[in-house]
Amino acid sequence: MKRLLPLALVLALPGCGLHPLYAGGGSGAVAQSLQSVAVAPIDGKAGWLVRTALEDRLGGRAGSGARYRLQVLLDDDITAFGIRSDDAPTRERRTLRARYQLIEADRGTVVLDATAGSDVGIDVVSSEYATVAAEQTALERLSKLVADQIVTRLALYARSQAQAPR
Repeated sequence: MKRLLPLALVLALPGCGLHPLYAGGGSGAVAQSLQSVAVAPIDGKAGWLVRTALEDRLGGRAGSGARYRLQVLLDDDITAFGIRSDDAPTRERRTLRARYQLIEADRGTVVLDATAGSDVGIDVVSSEYATVAAEQTALERLSKLVADQIVTRLALYARSQAQAPR
């Protein structure tokens, strides 16, 4: 009986409706579509971090060979809260929001317009250097999180396009 349960679960898996997003690995439709995305330059330090993270995750082409162009607009904000009696903050929240558009390079048509974002809490300590270092580390972490959200949404779009009847 103990051996039949795993076998029954394996046989029932195809019926659950789950399908691998990256079926076919690097030669699959989703991976090929993601590699055909060129990321436009993004302003600022946060922009550089997000663009680098996106390019790392997409593994795409640079230049004119790309099928899509990804344009990203960032909003990076630090808000202080948890004020002490001497009006000094004890906590900060760093928020990074991105509005992005996936554009067909040959037509200039926007095929995907969405947002991504995340935030992180930062302790404000007596050392200004430590606080600035924590803010920079938070920005690096947020850049990776936002890039992951964007790539996931692009992969879902690519899968829907690959499954669409032609």
